Amino acid sequence: MTTTETSAGVLPDMAEVPARDLRVAVLGVGMMGADHVARLYSRISGATVVAVSDAFAEKAEQVAATVPGCRVISDPLAAIADEGVDAVVIATPGQFHEEQLLACIERGIPVLCEKPLTMEAASSLAVVRAEDAYTARTGRQLVQVGFMRRFDPEYAQLRELIASGELGEPLVVHCAHRNAVVPPHFTSEMMVNDSVVHEVDVTRFLLDEEIAAVTVLRPRATRHAVAGQSDPLLVLFETTGGRMVDVEVFVSTGVGYEVRTEVVGEDGSAMIGLDLGLVRHRGGASGASRSTAIAPDFRQRFGRAYDIELQRWVDAARRGTIDGPGAWDGYAAQAVCAAGIEALRTGRRTEVRLEPREAASQEGTAP
Repeated sequence: MTTTETSAGVLPDMAEVPARDLRVAVLGVGMMGADHVARLYSRISGATVVAVSDAFAEKAEQVAATVPGCRVISDPLAAIADEGVDAVVIATPGQFHEEQLLACIERGIPVLCEKPLTMEAASSLAVVRAEDAYTARTGRQLVQVGFMRRFDPEYAQLRELIASGELGEPLVVHCAHRNAVVPPHFTSEMMVNDSVVHEVDVTRFLLDEEIAAVTVLRPRATRHAVAGQSDPLLVLFETTGGRMVDVEVFVSTGVGYEVRTEVVGEDGSAMIGLDLGLVRHRGGASGASRSTAIAPDFRQRFGRAYDIELQRWVDAARRGTIDGPGAWDGYAAQAVCAAGIEALRTGRRTEVRLEPREAASQEGTAP
């Protein structure tokens, strides 16, 4: 195996596929991180979880104990620097992502980072620039963002249908994003940053264009809303191609986890997110009714998407690169969410401030 010279020293060249399993460190083992550890251990081939890191030592020990040979490394930066680690999954709180991502880029190892890329558009752009500088030197990308819906078979099929032209030009997209319940600290701003962010990426993924402006409306709040918060919200995206995307985000339905997307085109429409179980129609004197089984949370609804996402990431990481949404996608999503928060606060249509992609590349500096 050859080596690559970086400011951190001489490191293995991950562009060469290791004969052994990819040795993965998972940073943050809360609900999402622990799920990734279990998935990598039980469902994904070509990878071994060799280390976990978490601010809560007891939790890290519990998760590590489920994987033979897995170590606990209390300092996440030490886990990234560990010579026994080939790639990293970041599932820590968002405020720690920038430092951890930059450390992965500095070391030259692939990383799958759960959203958000970082907490602000400016710091996300800094990650883009750091990776662009690395890519200019090596020809490889390292940062993949955990927008798992791109790997969901229904979303992939819908994107292919749009690209085929069978619907004509897409004109309007309708989205619904509903949760049964959220914790008491979940604010209206978090509805934008933590929930609507997925519809931001879905819009960009399906329509292949950027979002230019955001408007947020506050309907009458449900009595089940977190005290003082607006729930549901209606969010409107305007794209650079003149298309409109509306999002109903409702996080206290008391029902289950529902995610639906309908694309309306010039020559037809298509909807996904309905086939979650038995759908029954009944007519007659009692009228028509429909009964649908609803997933209890996102892990059931997008379980297959997570499987595909992790397997493709591992396969790509063994080649030293990524296979999915990258740092730019994370930055673009953060820029749209920033506009969404401003629109939520002001009640006014807000334009998205997105740096030109070429500028991000040209102005890149070494990590």
